[in-house]
Amino acid sequence: MRHSTTPPPGTTVRDMRIEDCEAVATIRVRGWQHAYRGMLPQPYLDRMDIAEETGLRRRYFEERGEAVNVVAERPDGTVTGWACSGPHRAEDHGLPGCELYAIYVLPEHIGTGTGRALLTELTARATAAGHPDVALWVLRENASARRFYERAGFRPDGGEDTFLAGGVPVTQVRHVRPLTPPAAG
Repeated sequence: MRHSTTPPPGTTVRDMRIEDCEAVATIRVRGWQHAYRGMLPQPYLDRMDIAEETGLRRRYFEERGEAVNVVAERPDGTVTGWACSGPHRAEDHGLPGCELYAIYVLPEHIGTGTGRALLTELTARATAAGHPDVALWVLRENASARRFYERAGFRPDGGEDTFLAGGVPVTQVRHVRPLTPPAAG
């Protein structure tokens, strides 16, 4: 499959609204179940629940603080992707800049340019805010996601972290992309 660098015609990236929480929850759950099959325990993925995730998304959205949430929307109003960024979550990160917390696209929209459009929007906003770089965490075994980020200028910087998914340790690696400061004047 050839991957597009532009979203499908008519798709726009806009700020997320509270009424998008169910669509975003669906994207996140289906995204995890698709992207992490074989990397995370299947029972863990199977237990993911869209209704429960909708409640979490609503709470996170209402308490978002400095987080930036954007969605990709088709002309018919269907939300096909979601991304979120903000300040680094780890206090000891040792990096300036900001962090890309999440970027997910409905599985049937992978390779359409939707993910690239979301990433481009958040990168542009981070640049406009004056951040010198943007970091993200990606599963070490997620070769397709790592290629996606590396094509967008992200490089692993040696940072690693492990979390438990269904009782199984999973390693993620940090990738960082320097940003070009906005032009003066």
